Formats: sequence, structure tokens, C-alpha cells
Amino acid sequence: MRALIALIAMLGLALPGAARADHPFVDVELVLAVDVSRSMSPRELEIQRRGYAEALTSPDVIAAIQDGPHGRIALTYVEWAGTFSQRTIIGWTLVATAEDAARVAGRLTAKFDDSLRRTSISGLIDYAVPLFDQNDYQGLRRVIDISGDGPNNMGRPVTAARDAALAKGISINGLPLMTKEGLGMQWHLDDLDLYYRDCVIGGPAAFVVPVLDWAHFADAVRQKLVLELVGRPPARIFRAQARPPYDCLIGEKIWDDMMNWGN
Repeated sequence: MRALIALIAMLGLALPGAARADHPFVDVELVLAVDVSRSMSPRELEIQRRGYAEALTSPDVIAAIQDGPHGRIALTYVEWAGTFSQRTIIGWTLVATAEDAARVAGRLTAKFDDSLRRTSISGLIDYAVPLFDQNDYQGLRRVIDISGDGPNNMGRPVTAARDAALAKGISINGLPLMTKEGLGMQWHLDDLDLYYRDCVIGGPAAFVVPVLDWAHFADAVRQKLVLELVGRPPARIFRAQARPPYDCLIGEKIWDDMMNWGN
């Protein structure tokens, strides 16, 4: 597989942004999109920043980066909440060495920002898609990596935003946070991993890595990053029992019920 990817890169075939001949090739253009909605406690916000910093500097992730055809990736780190509530913490940055990763980690943990309101996964996807055309890189793959602790409850349907991203050749992976901590328990879904599977992720080798305990967050991010960099899903993600497709509007329905309560 890597030999095939390297051949495609050498020939310049089927690459996103192929017209940008002056821009350097990377193995992956990666948007790290991290939930900072009001349901997240200050402790959880800090755990996420520190977890991504720890994962990015881990030997496994550095080895996965350097083992790619080009031995480098480009990433940007975005925090998100409502439809128009996104903030780019780290703009597009080349990561090829442990020193590059350490600089990114240092910027992530230099300070910690407050949470934002509501949860719009669709708004995040719509924000992230144009970012790929605004960077200086040509990636063999383009990936949006979304972490979140609840379903979409604002903006257009998440499936519409997902499908628009997939049509542009962008894959979406998920890190559902199923920790039962913090505010907003009315948004908690016991099977949030399945919501992400049916409603959020998509594209070649798309996958979900659930987080069930904050103590395991950094390890989950590390596992997810390695899988994204090598371009294959984990061998087993989901519980085996069969079930009908998820109601992808469940978050919007919970919001409507809350607004209509007592009327």
C-alpha cells in the first residue's frame, strides 16, 4: 500500500490540490477538531489540550509520521462549539520531526481557553473544509479528525455537511467522548460511538475510537493519530450486535424538546 501511495505521489496522480505545483507534498493534511462546547468542564478542556500534546510527541506518532512516503504531515488544531463558534489555535504547521511535534505541543499547553456555546458538528465540518484549500501543502490524504461529547444540535444536519466534505475527497474520523462528566448530561448518548459511526464519519478507512474514561484520553488520541497516519482503521471498533441506522437528528430533537418543555 505504501509503495502504491509513493508511486501515486511521484506521478502526481489523483492528489487533492494537484494544481498547486509549488507547494510541498505531505502524507496527510490533518485538521484536529476538538470540542470545547459549554458541556465541557475546564478540567476536560485542559485534559484535551494536554492529551493531544502528549500524543503528538509520543514515539509511536513520530515513527508513524516518519514512516510515510514523504515523512511529514501538515496539521492545524481547531476548537469548536456552535455553528459559528470555531477558533483556530494552531494554523497549518509542518511536522516532520520530534522537535516539530514538541513545538506544537508547547503551543497547545501554553494557555487554556474558555468553553464556547452549543454543539454544531456540521458547523465545524463546514468551517474545516475550506481550510484545506488555504494551506501551502499537497497531501496524499485530507482528513478531519473530530472529537466531541454529544450529537449535533445546531446548524444544518450533520449528514449534509459530512456528505459535502466526502464529495471533495476529504475523510472524517471520530473520537466520541463518552465519559459522563461535566455539564450537559441531557446531551449524553450511551451509544455516541454509534452516532459517530452512522452520522459523522466517512471516507476511505474512516473509523471511530471511543473514549470511555478521561484517564485513557491521551492513549486514545495516540492510537487514532497512528491509524490516521498509516491510513487504515483499527481491527475492531464497534460492538458486534446488529442495530438499525442511527437517527442522525437526535441532537436537534433533544434541543427542540428542551425548548418546548413546559409549554
